[in-house]
Amino acid sequence: MSIYRRAAKRDSVEPEIVEALVKAGCTVERLSKKGVPDLLVGFIDPDTNVPTNILMEAKSKGGKLTQDQIDWIAKWQGQVYVVYSIEEALQAVGR
Repeated sequence: MSIYRRAAKRDSVEPEIVEALVKAGCTVERLSKKGVPDLLVGFIDPDTNVPTNILMEAKSKGGKLTQDQIDWIAKWQGQVYVVYSIEEALQAVGR
């Protein structure tokens, strides 16, 4: 089964967040499976100098998680950040 699906709806803030993360030295992969966060973000943790991966869901201001997203995040045992701005995205990666 593929993790990709057609015409995944993206929040309008996502391209700006991706651009800011890349400029801050992160690698970013866009994900597209129902309920799965939008972005896989890799970076060197500025506090520990350790390569780190997090999942990030980019939402426009006032945007809400879908029930599929809420359910997926509740089951996930790793870190998922829901961000509404470039500032929040950069904060999540310690920038």
